Amino acid sequence: MAGKSTNRTEGGKVRRVIVVGGGLAGLMTVIKLCEARIPVDLISLVPVKRSHSVCAQGGINASVNTKGEGDSPRVHLEETAYGGDFLANQPPIKGMADAAPGIVFMLDRMGVPFNRTPEGLLDFRRFGGTLFHRTAYAGATTGQQLLYALDEQVRRYELQDVQDEHGLTIAGEKMVRKFEFWDFLQAILDDSGTCVGCVAQDLKTMEIRHFQGDAVVLATGGLGIVFGRSTMSVICTGTAAASVYRQGAVYANGEFIQVHPTAIPGADKLRLISESARGEGGRVWVPKDPTDGREPKDIPDKERDYFLERLYPGYGNLVPRDIASRAIFKTAFHEKRGVFNSKTGRNENEVYLDLTHKDEKFLRTKLGGILEIYEKFAGVDPYKNPMKVFPAVHYSMGGLWVDFETDTQGSLRVGSPRNHATNIPGLYAVGEVDYQYHGANRLGANSLLSCIYGGIVTGPAVASYQKSLAKSAFDLPKSIFEKAEKRCREDYQRILEQNRDSTNAENPYRIHQELGEIMLRDCTIERDNATLEQVISKISEFDERAKKVSCADRSQRVNQNAQFIRHLENMLALARVIAEGAKNRDESRGAHFKPAFPRRNDADWMRTTLATYGGEGSVKFIRQFDYSCAGQPVHVTDAVDTTLVTPRERKYEQAGAASAIATGPYRNNAPPEQAKPSNTAATGKK
Repeated sequence: MAGKSTNRTEGGKVRRVIVVGGGLAGLMTVIKLCEARIPVDLISLVPVKRSHSVCAQGGINASVNTKGEGDSPRVHLEETAYGGDFLANQPPIKGMADAAPGIVFMLDRMGVPFNRTPEGLLDFRRFGGTLFHRTAYAGATTGQQLLYALDEQVRRYELQDVQDEHGLTIAGEKMVRKFEFWDFLQAILDDSGTCVGCVAQDLKTMEIRHFQGDAVVLATGGLGIVFGRSTMSVICTGTAAASVYRQGAVYANGEFIQVHPTAIPGADKLRLISESARGEGGRVWVPKDPTDGREPKDIPDKERDYFLERLYPGYGNLVPRDIASRAIFKTAFHEKRGVFNSKTGRNENEVYLDLTHKDEKFLRTKLGGILEIYEKFAGVDPYKNPMKVFPAVHYSMGGLWVDFETDTQGSLRVGSPRNHATNIPGLYAVGEVDYQYHGANRLGANSLLSCIYGGIVTGPAVASYQKSLAKSAFDLPKSIFEKAEKRCREDYQRILEQNRDSTNAENPYRIHQELGEIMLRDCTIERDNATLEQVISKISEFDERAKKVSCADRSQRVNQNAQFIRHLENMLALARVIAEGAKNRDESRGAHFKPAFPRRNDADWMRTTLATYGGEGSVKFIRQFDYSCAGQPVHVTDAVDTTLVTPRERKYEQAGAASAIATGPYRNNAPPEQAKPSNTAATGKK
């Protein structure tokens, strides 16, 4: 059956693909699969409209150049590679930058209510790491608007009948079947190690069942909750990525965790104040006198230290997030110049983000959504008072390793089955769960773009992979799926019953709290090898304590306690990958900063960290591996493809430092013989 375009197996069953995750990356993948006439099972931990993409505020990048600034996809590529400290493979970035204008216009046609100029053109704002107005936005709720628009497209396919290769309707089969409130447990691998489905659990009934699929796409987002408090939702535990990592998937660049410069400090979680606030003119400052306890609006301008503008005059308040976060941390924590609390008599780890000099009507139009959040949770009117903010864990640049294939123009070869493929055949990853586009530091507003572009790429890749299969997953022996399902049921029963009668059983929530505290304290803005050793030792202790956990809730409906225990075990696995990766990388690059190794070391460390699961409580780091995709053997190394933009030191003190126009040649259209791809097929073809 290889190479046939059909939705039926030889036995007459409908062939489906599974997409796990209902955020932007997952929905876009579903749309592209449906356009290729491939039926999809969409599994989501929460209702699709509550996927974490809904929380994105600031916008989506695209070099449309409506402001006449000389912006272009070429410059977008340059600034993305530069902002990521040259750790990202550049062909995927080029593909993303080239596709970005078309993506924004597509979203506009879907009905996304983007802000417009007085002339009726799409409006664009500035974000960190660029001097160009490149970010399209829908007020301060861009993520929500994009998510809803894509879901409307997917809902059309929920009503559309599946047709066979002759155009005949297959009774009772719809192009998309949604399974909301289902938790991914593990991938199903056949005897050859190929992914042929997954096992998931209904979080209402606690039913565990298998899903067959010719391929599985993970679009399950980030892992912020490993750090306890972050800007991310409580659903962002990274459990799906950890599960397949424990099954053999390679995890890449786990140590690169983005800390956003501006969030609202809080006891329960940290709520984001989008970079768009600075993009629209917000200024970060502290009083020049660290003991100045006056209300911020009473402190005159000459007595304020606008330290980002002072330190980085070229970019000011819009330096990339890694640089801004370290500057704020240094000012408030090391120099003890944070906001003075007259009640306690000490400086808090907070700085001011000030928008009070901007017109209130302007702010309500451009930033109303996020300023409402501040007013609600801080109890202060941000239109009349500077906001108190501090850096917070926000995004994972690392994630599951995924492949790519280049074309002769140095971009991605559209339709290649290798695009977004993990090292497990038949398993794909897209969105924040993969490591592909951002290198050591993500530029703001590239996240929504990478999710949607990743979905656009992944859909055709999976379609090509499915066509290459000699045998559908739906023609495999039923025993393969029943065994996987049985293992998951037994594991769930273990969670329910373990330490049931123990008088000194561990509390899983307490372990998670302690894990979050130590990861937040010792594995974020600044890292030290001796301290990281202690973190790793502590994670080993948590692993042992997790074995003594008891599940207090043994009900057979909506058992959140049992679900959390399973997620905790997976969070511990990812925490170890992050901590050990950080310890191993003796340099400073992007979001990874070691004061003992303050400079970037390209000679030794311009390479991808590749982590594999080494068994209980261990991580193995490798430099190369082989895998097979669509029957094609591929040799992978940890080298980074820098064939398009020449690596150089980042200097944001200088205006235009990241710009291709300001800094020299852009190596576009490099001949194949000049390229140095990180992922090279054994055939020698790219």
